Amino acid sequence: MGIPFIDLKTQYARIQDQVNQNIQNVLEHGRYIMGPEIQEFETQAAAFAGTRHALSCGSGTDALLLALMALNIGPGDAVLTTPFTFMATAETIAFLGATPVFVDIDPVTYNLDPDKLETALTDIKVARPDLKVKAIMPVDLFGLPAEYDRILEIAKAHQLKVVVDAAQSFGAKYKGTCTAALGDIACTSFFPAKPLGCYGDGGACFTDSDELQDIMHSLRVHGQGSDKYDNVRIGLNARMDTLQAAVLLPKLAIFEEEIDMRQKVARRYNEKLADSGLVLPLLPEDMLCVWAQYSVQAKDSAHRTALQDQLKQQGVPSAIYYPRPLHLQTAFADLGYKPTDLPVSESVGERIFALPMSPYLSEADQDTVCAALQG
Repeated sequence: MGIPFIDLKTQYARIQDQVNQNIQNVLEHGRYIMGPEIQEFETQAAAFAGTRHALSCGSGTDALLLALMALNIGPGDAVLTTPFTFMATAETIAFLGATPVFVDIDPVTYNLDPDKLETALTDIKVARPDLKVKAIMPVDLFGLPAEYDRILEIAKAHQLKVVVDAAQSFGAKYKGTCTAALGDIACTSFFPAKPLGCYGDGGACFTDSDELQDIMHSLRVHGQGSDKYDNVRIGLNARMDTLQAAVLLPKLAIFEEEIDMRQKVARRYNEKLADSGLVLPLLPEDMLCVWAQYSVQAKDSAHRTALQDQLKQQGVPSAIYYPRPLHLQTAFADLGYKPTDLPVSESVGERIFALPMSPYLSEADQDTVCAALQG
Protein backbone atom coordinates (compact mmCIF):
# COMPACT_ATOMS: atom_id res chain seq x y z
CA MET A 1 0.00 0.00 0.00
CA GLY A 2 2.95 2.35 0.53
CA ILE A 3 3.24 5.09 3.13
CA PRO A 4 0.15 7.30 3.43
CA PHE A 5 0.73 11.04 3.16
CA ILE A 6 -1.99 11.54 5.79
CA ASP A 7 -3.18 8.42 7.60
CA LEU A 8 -6.94 8.66 8.09
CA LYS A 9 -7.52 4.91 8.00
CA THR A 10 -5.64 4.21 11.22
CA GLN A 11 -7.47 7.01 12.96
CA TYR A 12 -10.82 5.66 11.74
CA ALA A 13 -9.99 2.19 13.03
CA ARG A 14 -9.44 3.73 16.46
CA ILE A 15 -12.81 5.54 16.62
CA GLN A 16 -14.79 3.40 14.21
CA ASP A 17 -17.49 2.27 16.64
CA GLN A 18 -18.30 5.79 17.86
CA VAL A 19 -18.21 7.30 14.37
CA ASN A 20 -20.52 4.60 13.01
CA GLN A 21 -22.88 4.94 15.96
CA ASN A 22 -23.04 8.72 15.56
CA ILE A 23 -23.78 8.40 11.85
CA GLN A 24 -26.47 5.82 12.60
CA ASN A 25 -28.01 8.19 15.15
CA VAL A 26 -28.30 10.88 12.49
CA LEU A 27 -29.84 8.44 10.02
CA GLU A 28 -32.41 7.48 12.63
CA HIS A 29 -33.42 10.97 13.78
CA GLY A 30 -33.30 12.32 10.21
CA ARG A 31 -32.31 15.89 11.05
CA TYR A 32 -29.63 16.09 8.37
CA ILE A 33 -29.55 19.90 8.44
CA MET A 34 -28.91 21.64 11.77
CA GLY A 35 -29.52 18.49 13.81
CA PRO A 36 -28.67 18.27 17.52
CA GLU A 37 -25.08 17.20 16.81
CA ILE A 38 -24.41 20.67 15.35
CA GLN A 39 -24.99 22.52 18.62
CA GLU A 40 -23.24 19.78 20.58
CA PHE A 41 -20.14 20.14 18.42
CA GLU A 42 -20.25 23.94 18.53
CA THR A 43 -20.41 23.87 22.33
CA GLN A 44 -17.50 21.46 22.60
CA ALA A 45 -15.43 23.28 19.96
CA ALA A 46 -15.88 26.64 21.72
CA ALA A 47 -14.86 25.05 25.03
CA PHE A 48 -11.79 23.53 23.39
CA ALA A 49 -10.79 26.85 21.81
CA GLY A 50 -11.57 28.94 24.87
CA THR A 51 -14.06 31.24 23.13
CA ARG A 52 -17.60 32.34 23.94
CA HIS A 53 -18.87 31.21 20.58
CA ALA A 54 -18.24 28.70 17.82
CA LEU A 55 -20.32 28.75 14.64
CA SER A 56 -20.04 25.70 12.40
CA CYS A 57 -20.32 26.16 8.65
CA GLY A 58 -19.94 24.38 5.34
CA SER A 59 -16.20 24.86 4.77
CA GLY A 60 -13.17 26.89 5.74
CA THR A 61 -13.94 29.14 2.77
CA ASP A 62 -17.45 29.74 4.12
CA ALA A 63 -15.90 30.60 7.49
CA LEU A 64 -13.71 33.29 5.94
CA LEU A 65 -16.63 34.70 3.96
CA LEU A 66 -18.87 34.83 7.03
CA ALA A 67 -16.17 36.61 9.02
CA LEU A 68 -15.46 39.21 6.35
CA MET A 69 -19.15 39.81 5.71
CA ALA A 70 -19.82 40.23 9.43
CA LEU A 71 -17.13 42.94 9.49
CA ASN A 72 -18.71 44.70 6.49
CA ILE A 73 -15.69 44.18 4.23
CA GLY A 74 -16.56 45.12 0.67
CA PRO A 75 -15.77 47.29 -2.38
CA GLY A 76 -13.25 50.04 -1.69
CA ASP A 77 -11.81 48.17 1.28
CA ALA A 78 -8.40 46.51 1.54
CA VAL A 79 -7.38 43.51 3.61
CA LEU A 80 -3.68 42.81 4.21
CA THR A 81 -2.72 39.16 4.06
CA THR A 82 0.03 36.75 3.03
CA PRO A 83 0.52 35.46 -0.52
CA PHE A 84 2.01 32.20 0.74
CA THR A 85 -1.19 30.30 1.46
CA PHE A 86 -4.10 28.50 -0.19
CA MET A 87 -6.24 30.42 -2.67
CA ALA A 88 -9.25 30.69 -0.34
CA THR A 89 -7.52 33.21 1.93
CA ALA A 90 -7.39 35.97 -0.66
CA GLU A 91 -10.19 34.63 -2.84
CA THR A 92 -12.80 35.44 -0.20
CA ILE A 93 -11.54 39.02 0.07
CA ALA A 94 -11.80 39.52 -3.69
CA PHE A 95 -15.14 37.71 -3.87
CA LEU A 96 -16.67 40.43 -1.70
CA GLY A 97 -15.28 43.16 -3.95
CA ALA A 98 -12.50 44.14 -1.56
CA THR A 99 -8.81 44.20 -2.50
CA PRO A 100 -6.26 41.78 -1.06
CA VAL A 101 -2.94 43.50 -0.35
CA PHE A 102 -0.15 40.95 -0.11
CA VAL A 103 2.57 41.21 2.52
CA ASP A 104 5.69 39.04 2.29
CA ILE A 105 6.48 36.30 4.78
CA ASP A 106 9.10 35.64 7.41
CA PRO A 107 11.71 33.24 5.91
CA VAL A 108 11.79 31.07 9.03
CA THR A 109 8.13 30.74 10.04
CA TYR A 110 6.61 31.22 6.55
CA ASN A 111 3.97 33.40 8.20
CA LEU A 112 3.16 37.04 7.57
CA ASP A 113 6.16 39.23 8.51
CA PRO A 114 5.09 41.94 11.01
CA ASP A 115 7.93 44.26 9.94
CA LYS A 116 6.74 44.12 6.34
CA LEU A 117 3.19 44.61 7.54
CA GLU A 118 4.12 48.00 8.99
CA THR A 119 5.79 48.97 5.72
CA ALA A 120 2.82 47.82 3.65
CA LEU A 121 0.43 49.94 5.70
CA THR A 122 2.55 53.00 4.97
CA ASP A 123 3.02 52.17 1.29
CA ILE A 124 -0.64 51.51 0.53
CA LYS A 125 -1.68 54.97 1.70
CA VAL A 126 0.57 56.42 -0.99
CA ALA A 127 0.07 53.85 -3.74
CA ARG A 128 -3.67 53.29 -3.32
CA PRO A 129 -5.32 56.29 -1.64
CA ASP A 130 -8.62 55.04 -3.09
CA LEU A 131 -8.58 52.05 -0.75
CA LYS A 132 -9.54 52.00 2.91
CA VAL A 133 -7.58 49.38 4.86
CA LYS A 134 -10.09 47.59 7.07
CA ALA A 135 -8.45 44.40 8.30
CA ILE A 136 -5.46 42.10 8.56
CA MET A 137 -5.80 38.41 7.80
CA PRO A 138 -2.80 36.44 9.10
CA VAL A 139 -2.51 32.73 8.25
CA ASP A 140 -1.07 30.11 10.61
CA LEU A 141 0.74 28.22 7.90
CA PHE A 142 1.31 24.48 8.34
CA GLY A 143 -0.20 24.76 11.85
CA LEU A 144 2.31 27.27 13.28
CA PRO A 145 0.76 30.42 14.81
CA ALA A 146 1.67 33.77 13.31
CA GLU A 147 3.39 36.45 15.43
CA TYR A 148 0.21 37.68 17.09
CA ASP A 149 1.63 40.07 19.68
CA ARG A 150 3.05 42.23 16.91
CA ILE A 151 0.11 41.78 14.53
CA LEU A 152 -2.52 42.64 17.14
CA GLU A 153 -0.46 45.61 18.32
CA ILE A 154 -0.25 46.94 14.74
CA ALA A 155 -3.96 46.35 14.20
CA LYS A 156 -4.84 48.25 17.36
CA ALA A 157 -2.59 51.17 16.44
CA HIS A 158 -4.25 51.48 13.02
CA GLN A 159 -7.78 50.60 14.21
CA LEU A 160 -7.96 47.49 12.03
CA LYS A 161 -9.89 44.28 12.52
CA VAL A 162 -8.06 40.95 12.60
CA VAL A 163 -9.49 37.84 10.96
CA VAL A 164 -7.35 34.83 11.84
CA ASP A 165 -7.11 32.23 9.07
CA ALA A 166 -6.61 29.23 11.33
CA ALA A 167 -7.58 26.73 8.61
CA GLN A 168 -4.37 24.79 9.30
CA SER A 169 -3.96 25.60 12.99
CA PHE A 170 -7.02 24.57 14.96
CA GLY A 171 -5.55 23.23 18.20
CA ALA A 172 -2.37 25.29 17.94
CA LYS A 173 -1.49 27.75 20.70
CA TYR A 174 0.26 31.11 20.75
CA LYS A 175 1.81 31.70 24.18
CA GLY A 176 -0.82 29.48 25.76
CA THR A 177 -3.83 30.82 23.83
CA CYS A 178 -5.53 28.82 21.09
CA THR A 179 -5.24 30.49 17.70
CA ALA A 180 -9.02 30.17 17.39
CA ALA A 181 -9.33 32.58 20.33
CA LEU A 182 -7.21 35.33 18.74
CA GLY A 183 -8.32 38.29 16.66
CA ASP A 184 -11.87 39.57 16.23
CA ILE A 185 -12.92 36.37 14.46
CA ALA A 186 -10.90 33.21 13.84
CA CYS A 187 -11.80 30.81 11.04
CA THR A 188 -10.88 27.19 10.57
CA SER A 189 -11.41 24.33 8.16
CA PHE A 190 -12.36 20.74 8.86
CA PHE A 191 -11.36 19.49 5.41
CA PRO A 192 -10.40 15.80 5.86
CA ALA A 193 -6.64 16.46 5.57
CA LYS A 194 -6.62 19.07 8.36
CA PRO A 195 -5.39 18.16 11.87
CA LEU A 196 -9.05 17.99 12.91
CA GLY A 197 -10.96 16.93 9.83
CA CYS A 198 -14.40 15.62 9.00
CA TYR A 199 -15.41 13.27 6.17
CA GLY A 200 -16.26 16.01 3.68
CA ASP A 201 -16.18 19.79 3.80
CA GLY A 202 -16.68 21.70 7.03
CA GLY A 203 -15.48 24.76 8.88
CA ALA A 204 -16.15 27.06 11.82
CA CYS A 205 -15.87 30.66 13.03
CA PHE A 206 -14.86 31.53 16.58
CA THR A 207 -15.42 34.82 18.41
CA ASP A 208 -15.99 36.31 21.84
CA SER A 209 -18.28 38.97 20.39
CA ASP A 210 -22.01 38.38 20.89
CA GLU A 211 -22.74 40.91 18.14
CA LEU A 212 -20.50 39.28 15.55
CA GLN A 213 -21.80 35.85 16.48
CA ASP A 214 -25.39 37.00 15.94
CA ILE A 215 -24.53 38.50 12.55
CA MET A 216 -22.69 35.36 11.39
CA HIS A 217 -25.53 33.19 12.68
CA SER A 218 -27.87 35.17 10.43
CA LEU A 219 -25.48 35.20 7.47
CA ARG A 220 -25.05 31.42 7.66
CA VAL A 221 -28.72 30.91 6.68
CA HIS A 222 -29.45 33.46 3.94
CA GLY A 223 -29.40 36.48 6.25
CA GLN A 224 -32.28 35.11 8.28
CA GLY A 225 -33.84 37.31 10.97
CA SER A 226 -35.90 36.29 13.99
CA ASP A 227 -38.43 34.74 11.61
CA LYS A 228 -37.15 32.23 9.05
CA TYR A 229 -38.93 34.09 6.25
CA ASP A 230 -37.75 37.53 7.33
CA ASN A 231 -34.31 37.96 5.77
CA VAL A 232 -32.68 41.03 7.25
CA ARG A 233 -29.47 40.95 5.18
CA ILE A 234 -27.99 39.22 2.16
CA GLY A 235 -26.45 35.99 3.35
CA LEU A 236 -25.26 32.56 2.32
CA ASN A 237 -26.23 28.92 2.55
CA ALA A 238 -23.24 28.04 4.70
CA ARG A 239 -24.48 25.39 7.13
CA MET A 240 -22.48 22.35 8.18
CA ASP A 241 -24.22 19.03 7.52
CA THR A 242 -25.27 17.21 10.68
CA LEU A 243 -23.37 14.11 9.55
CA GLN A 244 -20.10 16.07 9.57
CA ALA A 245 -20.69 17.26 13.13
CA ALA A 246 -21.43 13.65 14.10
CA VAL A 247 -18.04 12.62 12.70
CA LEU A 248 -16.17 15.51 14.33
CA LEU A 249 -17.41 14.79 17.86
CA PRO A 250 -15.39 11.57 18.42
CA LYS A 251 -12.44 13.10 16.58
CA LEU A 252 -12.45 16.11 18.90
CA ALA A 253 -12.48 13.75 21.89
CA ILE A 254 -9.05 12.35 20.93
CA PHE A 255 -7.67 15.53 19.40
CA GLU A 256 -5.49 16.61 22.35
CA GLU A 257 -3.76 13.24 22.36
CA GLU A 258 -3.27 13.38 18.58
CA ILE A 259 -1.66 16.82 18.90
CA ASP A 260 0.85 15.33 21.37
CA MET A 261 1.51 12.49 18.93
CA ARG A 262 2.16 15.01 16.16
CA GLN A 263 4.80 16.70 18.34
CA LYS A 264 6.67 13.41 18.67
CA VAL A 265 6.62 12.82 14.91
CA ALA A 266 7.86 16.35 14.20
CA ARG A 267 10.64 16.14 16.80
CA ARG A 268 11.79 12.82 15.39
CA TYR A 269 11.86 14.25 11.86
CA ASN A 270 13.99 17.16 13.05
CA GLU A 271 16.39 14.82 14.83
CA LYS A 272 16.76 12.36 11.94
CA LEU A 273 17.07 15.08 9.28
CA ALA A 274 19.40 17.36 11.26
CA ASP A 275 22.34 16.60 8.96
CA SER A 276 20.38 16.30 5.71
CA GLY A 277 21.24 19.77 4.40
CA LEU A 278 17.53 20.60 4.19
CA VAL A 279 15.99 23.65 5.84
CA LEU A 280 13.82 22.15 8.59
CA PRO A 281 10.73 23.74 10.12
CA LEU A 282 10.85 25.76 13.31
CA LEU A 283 10.12 24.06 16.65
CA PRO A 284 9.04 27.11 18.71
CA GLU A 285 9.29 27.24 22.49
CA ASP A 286 6.40 29.65 23.15
CA MET A 287 4.03 28.25 20.53
CA LEU A 288 2.32 24.92 19.99
CA CYS A 289 2.28 23.91 16.33
CA VAL A 290 -0.25 21.28 15.23
CA TRP A 291 1.85 20.26 12.21
CA ALA A 292 -0.81 20.35 9.53
CA GLN A 293 2.19 19.76 7.28
CA TYR A 294 5.84 18.96 7.92
CA SER A 295 7.55 20.97 5.17
CA VAL A 296 11.25 21.24 4.37
CA GLN A 297 13.21 23.33 1.90
CA ALA A 298 15.62 22.02 -0.72
CA LYS A 299 18.53 24.05 -2.13
CA ASP A 300 16.58 25.01 -5.26
CA SER A 301 13.78 23.73 -7.49
CA ALA A 302 16.02 21.20 -9.26
CA HIS A 303 17.17 19.78 -5.93
CA ARG A 304 13.53 19.55 -4.81
CA THR A 305 12.57 17.65 -7.95
CA ALA A 306 15.45 15.21 -7.43
CA LEU A 307 14.49 14.62 -3.80
CA GLN A 308 10.83 14.09 -4.65
CA ASP A 309 11.88 11.58 -7.30
CA GLN A 310 13.98 9.74 -4.70
CA LEU A 311 11.00 9.62 -2.37
CA LYS A 312 8.67 8.38 -5.10
CA GLN A 313 11.04 5.55 -6.01
CA GLN A 314 10.81 4.34 -2.39
CA GLY A 315 7.01 4.59 -2.32
CA VAL A 316 7.01 7.78 -0.27
CA PRO A 317 4.48 10.49 -1.23
CA SER A 318 5.28 14.20 -1.02
CA ALA A 319 3.49 17.42 -1.90
CA ILE A 320 4.29 21.07 -2.57
CA TYR A 321 2.52 23.77 -0.55
CA TYR A 322 2.67 26.27 -2.31
CA PRO A 323 4.56 26.38 -5.62
CA ARG A 324 3.15 29.70 -6.84
CA PRO A 325 2.34 32.43 -4.32
CA LEU A 326 -1.00 34.18 -4.70
CA HIS A 327 0.33 37.49 -5.97
CA LEU A 328 1.53 35.66 -9.11
CA GLN A 329 -1.70 33.72 -9.67
CA THR A 330 -3.58 34.45 -12.89
CA ALA A 331 -6.73 35.30 -10.95
CA PHE A 332 -4.95 38.24 -9.31
CA ALA A 333 -3.14 39.54 -12.41
CA ASP A 334 -5.22 42.72 -12.32
CA LEU A 335 -3.61 43.69 -8.99
CA GLY A 336 -0.40 44.42 -10.88
CA TYR A 337 2.10 42.34 -8.91
CA LYS A 338 5.16 41.09 -10.77
CA PRO A 339 7.91 38.54 -10.05
CA THR A 340 10.40 39.69 -7.38
CA ASP A 341 7.79 41.92 -5.68
CA LEU A 342 7.55 39.50 -2.73
CA PRO A 343 10.88 37.68 -2.92
CA VAL A 344 10.70 35.54 0.22
CA SER A 345 7.39 33.96 -0.77
CA GLU A 346 8.69 33.34 -4.27
CA SER A 347 11.95 31.81 -3.10
CA VAL A 348 10.30 29.52 -0.57
CA GLY A 349 7.72 28.44 -3.16
CA GLU A 350 10.52 27.23 -5.43
CA ARG A 351 12.15 25.06 -2.77
CA ILE A 352 9.58 23.84 -0.26
CA PHE A 353 7.91 20.42 -0.14
CA ALA A 354 5.99 18.43 2.47
CA LEU A 355 6.63 14.96 3.85
CA PRO A 356 4.11 12.46 5.24
CA MET A 357 2.70 13.73 8.54
CA SER A 358 0.14 12.09 10.79
CA PRO A 359 -0.22 11.25 14.47
CA TYR A 360 -0.15 7.65 13.32
CA LEU A 361 3.02 7.76 11.22
CA SER A 362 5.02 4.75 12.44
CA GLU A 363 8.71 5.01 13.30
CA ALA A 364 9.47 2.43 10.62
CA ASP A 365 7.69 4.47 7.95
CA GLN A 366 9.35 7.64 9.20
CA ASP A 367 12.73 5.92 8.96
CA THR A 368 11.92 5.00 5.34
CA VAL A 369 11.06 8.63 4.54
CA CYS A 370 14.27 9.94 6.06
CA ALA A 371 16.44 7.27 4.46
CA ALA A 372 14.93 8.02 1.04
CA LEU A 373 15.82 11.69 1.43
CA GLN A 374 19.41 11.00 2.38
CA GLY A 375 20.06 7.94 0.24
